[in-house]
Amino acid sequence: MNKKLLWLYILSASIYATQGFEGLPGLSFFFYLKETLHLTPEKLMYLSSIISIPWLIKPLEGFFIDNFLSKKIWIIISLLGSILISLFFGLSPVLTIPLIVIMSMLGNFNAAIRDIANDGLACIEGKESNTCNIFQNVQWTSITIAGIIVSLAGGYIADHLGYKFAYLCLIPIYLIILGVISRYRSDKKETWQLSNTKFSYACEPYVKKSSLWKTILSYKELFTNKSFLIGCLFIFLFNFNPSFGTPLMYIERDKFAWSGTFLGILGAIASGISIIGSLIYFKIGNKFDVKMLLKCSVFVSAGICLCYLYFTPISAVIYTCLFSLFGMFIFLTVMTFLAENTIKGKEATSFALLCAISNLAGTCSTLTGAYLFPKVGLTWLIILSAATSFLCLPLISRLNIKGETNEKN
Repeated sequence: MNKKLLWLYILSASIYATQGFEGLPGLSFFFYLKETLHLTPEKLMYLSSIISIPWLIKPLEGFFIDNFLSKKIWIIISLLGSILISLFFGLSPVLTIPLIVIMSMLGNFNAAIRDIANDGLACIEGKESNTCNIFQNVQWTSITIAGIIVSLAGGYIADHLGYKFAYLCLIPIYLIILGVISRYRSDKKETWQLSNTKFSYACEPYVKKSSLWKTILSYKELFTNKSFLIGCLFIFLFNFNPSFGTPLMYIERDKFAWSGTFLGILGAIASGISIIGSLIYFKIGNKFDVKMLLKCSVFVSAGICLCYLYFTPISAVIYTCLFSLFGMFIFLTVMTFLAENTIKGKEATSFALLCAISNLAGTCSTLTGAYLFPKVGLTWLIILSAATSFLCLPLISRLNIKGETNEKN
């Protein structure tokens, strides 16, 4: 393995591990919103949809990352911003809903910038060396391992220390990742200059100069490439299901009386099992036709939804563990498809667009679930979620696999 590829693996693992560690305040902050601010399930779902907006504008962020500064600089800026956000949540004596929304959105903005810059580097190298599947495994195994630590520590913190302590614990992690990114050296020199509406982007071994307007117009391919657009529509429909996760969390907390520590241990076990799913995908994922895997994923996803019609303390534990195995395999199948179908020369932006569409589907799922839950109840919400799993099925046969979307239509 060459040194450049090794450092990219280390960088990708570090960035994604950071995303995992950022979940450390999650459970304790959920308790704060539910039990101190007394938010209902639907209100909490609406709130989570609002603060996820930075993940929905990833293509715009990707444009600036592709064309201004270097990806390394963007990652450093985002880490510094995250440190400030953590200090705010960790030290602020009072939190109101407007403050929570604004600061959480800024926190998500910093995380999205890191994610896009890292994914841009991974997509470029992954397609050149045919290692997209390896990058996805490295990234999501790292975030899962971090998730195990976060689940165990986060559960204890939720029961005994509170969200402020959790946010302050993130600061040393950001400082460590700053050290990692400072050691990364790209073999390509990225600079930018903007003057008199002229934009120049130097990237060895070639130099490309054009007007800023021409650079912007070149991105029309994101909206004119037919096969790429079909992929976008598929990703939206694949990820759109009216959400019922938050009501289940309320049941676990109120009806099952599960503590933060127990929820953390359960989450850690599930994360450990999902690593097995990642290893299985690494071993056999490339041996199967991607379209066949995607079709199977649709049916498995629908079946998983229907299982939640029977929800008891025992079944909840079984579902959490078993479905984490299938879930990781399905997830990596889709993420590899996304990485392989980015547009050449615009990897950060096109991958960001695909991920933003996936995030948009998630937000629409949450909003739809928040609207339907008080009207139809949990049972029908689960049934509707299972039914919508099949909306993407007709599109699978029209998908281009292995970079075919790079061809203009």
